[in-house]
Amino acid sequence: MKNILVTGSAGFIGSRTCEKLADYGYKVTGIDNVNDYYDVRLKEHRLKHLAKKYIEFRQIDIENYLELKKLFEEKKFDAVINLAARAGVRASIENPDIYFSTNVQGTLNLLKLCVEHKINKFVLASTSSLYSGEPIPFSEKYPVNEPISPYAASKKAAEVLSYTYHYLYGVDVTVVRYFTVYGPAGRPDMSPLRFIHSIVEGKPLKLYGDGNQSRDFTYIDDIAEGTIKALAPLGYEIINLGGGRSPVTINDFIKSIEEKTNKKAVIEYFPFNKADMKETMADISKAHKLLGWQPITEIDEGVTKSVEWYHENRELMKGIDYYD
Repeated sequence: MKNILVTGSAGFIGSRTCEKLADYGYKVTGIDNVNDYYDVRLKEHRLKHLAKKYIEFRQIDIENYLELKKLFEEKKFDAVINLAARAGVRASIENPDIYFSTNVQGTLNLLKLCVEHKINKFVLASTSSLYSGEPIPFSEKYPVNEPISPYAASKKAAEVLSYTYHYLYGVDVTVVRYFTVYGPAGRPDMSPLRFIHSIVEGKPLKLYGDGNQSRDFTYIDDIAEGTIKALAPLGYEIINLGGGRSPVTINDFIKSIEEKTNKKAVIEYFPFNKADMKETMADISKAHKLLGWQPITEIDEGVTKSVEWYHENRELMKGIDYYD
């Protein structure tokens, strides 16, 4: 049974990945600094579910090298899945420093400890935001040398740093680039959960742009499965994890929520942010070839499950700050 460290385990993707790892029989240790970038009550909700699966949790920041070092000396991990990151395009413009201290320095701390403790597998979460300006579908072959937000720039730096440690020390690295992840217990600063909240509660829905921008929405369970499959030994690879189908416009995504809730959205329009992307779509042929992975959850099913989860946890979610 492999002993896996998952950073960012109180996060949306991190918590679901921990749960699935435990279901597959892995021994999992999760760490997270439980910061207040978004409402910590949602993070605490996820951690309660991890505790039910007997997943060990430590409140540790990946920027804290000394605390990480103690943990690595104690646990003897077989692999590290680094899902801890500062996320969000718009927020990174307002506070770029924290994005680089977490996403770059934090990644460096983990890589150094992987080398020191002879841990040969490192999975790094990255982002489709790197593909801005490239033609769709987005391929891993694209150079992505022109990130348009500090967030994307920090993730590019983490990718390059990971390659350096692969080249110098032979660390087996798989970088997974995520495409618009949505689903139950999602992030309240991201549009899917914000939209569901606004429509269910009859509040104005803030929409940046005309809604014709499109996204390659990818359901959380599919993303967690792909992340676990990325533990396979591959050398150094960058792999897209996305819906792999025709992109869905924001307007159509809103319509899907309206259908599932039987309520009409009240939309307030705001200017499109130039750091956002007009369209995303993943070429996932590499994920299928190297990992045997492809998403299985259609948008209709994913939105249904997300709305059902919201209703089941409505009392919690009504009090959450949605930062819109």
